[in-house]
Amino acid sequence: MTRTHEPPQPAAAEAVPGAPAAVATRGLTKRFATGQVAVDGLDLHVPRGAVFGFLGPNGSGKTTTIRMLLGLVRPTAGTVHLLGEPMPDAAARVLPRVGALVEGPAFHPYLSGRANLGRVDAADATTDPRTRARRVEEALERVGLRAAGDKRYRQYSLGMKQRLGLAAALLRPRDLLVLDEPTNGLDPQGTREVRHLVRELADGGATVLVSSHLLAEIEQVCTHVGIMGRGRLLLQGPRAELTARRGVHAVVRTTPAHVEAGLAELRRLGLPDARADARAPGPADEPTLVAGLPDDAPPPQEVAAALVRAGVDLVAFDVRRPSLEEVFVELTGEGFDVAR
Repeated sequence: MTRTHEPPQPAAAEAVPGAPAAVATRGLTKRFATGQVAVDGLDLHVPRGAVFGFLGPNGSGKTTTIRMLLGLVRPTAGTVHLLGEPMPDAAARVLPRVGALVEGPAFHPYLSGRANLGRVDAADATTDPRTRARRVEEALERVGLRAAGDKRYRQYSLGMKQRLGLAAALLRPRDLLVLDEPTNGLDPQGTREVRHLVRELADGGATVLVSSHLLAEIEQVCTHVGIMGRGRLLLQGPRAELTARRGVHAVVRTTPAHVEAGLAELRRLGLPDARADARAPGPADEPTLVAGLPDDAPPPQEVAAALVRAGVDLVAFDVRRPSLEEVFVELTGEGFDVAR
């Protein structure tokens, strides 16, 4: 049996080469009165058309960065540009083109979800009040809250509140969506719906910056990644390039009698680092062989076929690409359940 595990490919359009950044910061720093440096010299670049996964443990500086991007917190040092305009100086021109969900939504508890969205829409001087009801209904529909639109906000569950916050960000078309932990409080189905929504928004031409500490969720939709740790940007760039730094490996499960033959064939194919991996999961009577696949290596299907021709019992054959979490752990030695 041959299996090839590929990470899900994002549906979002790739950023246009040479196009202005949707988000760009230079030396962005926030130092609180206590002396704590929450964000330290951040040079962030979010290409237009990207789904940018802004990742890191809780307390790594993601939300503080987002608040500075949107003009909610004044930086201690550095500059911010959104959609090519300086912030906060151009906030009146830029923010109507930006939808945001930051640190969970806040609405009037005794008003319904529908009424709350109507008030949010009315606060936007650039919208047409004659089409307000249609915008509200469409936003509720997109996040699955139309049936609960007349329910009071204080009766909403955490997941429903999060959905309403997303609806507020989607009341009108946006060039940039900034979503801080958008799956917080959502069940697995709700999380899948948010992933689908992010893809849909990106396919429609928007740039989406999604902040999260849940790598497995964001990895499925992002085209670009920035990873934070202790207030610093550890790395950023296209997702495929960042994960490729650890290399691609062929993982072969065979039988004990064919370990040496399998290793010999892999090395003959130009994979000199082929080795038996005793730590790999799987039955004890199915040893695992691992070999790096450099750019000049034969395609995986040719490697599998060569093993079969050499008489090696092939129980399973996988192509393993590193995850974002593996890259993060390699950089910091910490997992994403760390909170500071």
